Amino acid sequence: MAKSFAAVSNSVEQALQTRFKVLLALSFSHFLNDMLQSLVVALYPLIKGEFHLSFVEIGAISLTYQICASLLQPLVGIYTDKHPQPYSLSMGMGFTLSGLVLLAVAANYGSVLAAAALIGAGSAIFHPESSRIARLASGGRHGLAQSIFQVGGNSGSAVGPLAAALIIIPFGQSSIAWFAFAALLAMLILALVGTWFKRQHLKVEPAKRGAAPAPLAPPVSSRRVAWAMGILVLLLFSKYFYIASITSYYSFYLIDRFHVTVESAQLHLFVFLAASAIGTLFGGPIGDRIGRKRVIWASILGVAPFTLALPYLNLYWTGIMTFMIGLILSSAFSAILVFAQELVPGKVGTVSGLFFGFAFGIGGIGAALLGALADARGIEYVYRLCAYLPLLGMAAAFLPDFEIKPRTSGR
Repeated sequence: MAKSFAAVSNSVEQALQTRFKVLLALSFSHFLNDMLQSLVVALYPLIKGEFHLSFVEIGAISLTYQICASLLQPLVGIYTDKHPQPYSLSMGMGFTLSGLVLLAVAANYGSVLAAAALIGAGSAIFHPESSRIARLASGGRHGLAQSIFQVGGNSGSAVGPLAAALIIIPFGQSSIAWFAFAALLAMLILALVGTWFKRQHLKVEPAKRGAAPAPLAPPVSSRRVAWAMGILVLLLFSKYFYIASITSYYSFYLIDRFHVTVESAQLHLFVFLAASAIGTLFGGPIGDRIGRKRVIWASILGVAPFTLALPYLNLYWTGIMTFMIGLILSSAFSAILVFAQELVPGKVGTVSGLFFGFAFGIGGIGAALLGALADARGIEYVYRLCAYLPLLGMAAAFLPDFEIKPRTSGR
């Protein structure tokens, strides 16, 4: 009996260790993926001067990248819900690799747009399937798993501007090609993750085909599901439209208002993105403990005092305030995504694709519209206007109240 119990304990411990390794592999791959993608945004000051671009044309680069990502992600998610593709993660990273190489040698604005489109396609393939595998490896702690996965991406987004400031801006556009090795490393790691997914989960599919499983029921009525989804979309709009103002134009804002160098502006952007990475780590597990609705409410609406104050501060306090904005605002996405997955059970890929896609799409549209606004009214006006977006967080009060207890074992 004791031996049997010890064997079971060992088996459970090994399974938990394997899941944690998978989550860390996904998080590190997400780090590499989003670091490479953020190089595009980090290069805006260099590209703007090199090709003599307006703010509208800068916004169009973001729009191209984000629209490619947003339109493809729901389609990828819907397809992989029915036909999981474990090695699609490596394939998506291959698109990112191609976009990086093209960006390194781009000789005109059209080539930059094509490179942005390839990198956006890579993101569209990567996110839905990796989010699904993160949920499968969660052991029932879905918020924690999403936070581990997301913190890798946000950390990568933070490192991108730092890499641009230390490597690309001093050595020029062609130095982007050096980052191809990071893409190759990510492809290798994702191939190993895909192999684990295939062994652990796809091998049981033939046995399941003979019996159709009962569909999972949503925790609330269909009408309330639709209502809640609409609110979550509104909250994503608030979050990512504001984030677009930072990621695309914060460097220009600092240069224009405080006359800092490009390198200094990139370091300030790194501080904001690093704070976002830290905040992401806490949003999911806190949501597992106290409820995702509370985290969503506090994250979106709680950042409003800081965004409203930001346009009127000096450089020192601007840095502190953007750190607080990144820290608080970033905790929302993991909670929003898991909340949506629990509203529509059994459709992890579809929900992940829709929400990642919408987030990317809003970011792209926001960058384009805010670029036009910056050309017409000035970059400072953009931040005074966007300061009010987090007030939409009041809509979180109308989300339904339900709780799904995390499982301690199983898939």
